[in-house]
Amino acid sequence: MHQKNIVYKQVENEKLSVRELLQKWLVPKKWQHFLRVEQNILINGEYKTFNTIVNNNDNITMNFDFPPRTDLQKYLPGNGKLNIVYENDDVIVVNKPSGQKTHPNLASENNTLFNDCESYLSKKNQHPYMVHRIDQETSGLVLISKTPYLVPIFNRQLSSKTLQREYLAIVDLDQPINDSDIIDQPIGLDSLDKRKRMVREDGQNAKTKYQVLEKNPKQALLDLKLYTGRTHQLRVHLSNNGWPIVNDPLYNSNLQTGSLKLFAYKLTYQVPFTNQIKEVQVDTPNFMKLTKNMRV
Repeated sequence: MHQKNIVYKQVENEKLSVRELLQKWLVPKKWQHFLRVEQNILINGEYKTFNTIVNNNDNITMNFDFPPRTDLQKYLPGNGKLNIVYENDDVIVVNKPSGQKTHPNLASENNTLFNDCESYLSKKNQHPYMVHRIDQETSGLVLISKTPYLVPIFNRQLSSKTLQREYLAIVDLDQPINDSDIIDQPIGLDSLDKRKRMVREDGQNAKTKYQVLEKNPKQALLDLKLYTGRTHQLRVHLSNNGWPIVNDPLYNSNLQTGSLKLFAYKLTYQVPFTNQIKEVQVDTPNFMKLTKNMRV
């Protein structure tokens, strides 16, 4: 059983019932049902009907005493050391290196980020649960839940864009680039290579915002924000417009000289069961800096 204790902080003069508060907190309807039927949500130590108004500074206890949706995620312990950027009782944010897979595709694998997280968290009698992933070649921040009961809440934050990710990329300027723009091009499967995606009219909606931070005659450093989360979205969008990411083995035909120059440097999300917005950010690593650049 997972238990969560919260001191409710009223926003302005809102008057929310128990039901409305759970909806605001993005608790799935099925879980709301379990909490009500099993009387596993307590207000100041007592069960109250879902029509009861919650008052400022009320103590709310939720006992998640039912099977979670994502309890099937099991990982072998890994041998790598985590680069932990932020951690609290509910989540851990780690900085993944380029070349490491986020999660295993086979139960026998033990060299992915989630295997390393399993080794770290199992010492605390905890386990990692996936919220999102980044490509094997991409480096940077990954948010991981310590309990499966938060995963659907984070999924809803991803859908509503409350949970946002921002990236830095160094691109080759095979074509001219504007100082900023929004790329709105649908992405689907590449019919010639099952590993790849491509811009195609019958693809899924995909939208990316970019801002040029620095550039020199051959390359540019971009700040990128995802409005959707399609597979390889940043890599496909940039390559399709003539700005392939440096060292991209799938979408850049230019000479490869190292790891992919794509780095997830910022994560923003709403702390579950609160109104607090949490931002986790790391400094720009040296491998993501332009040489002989000039400011835009």
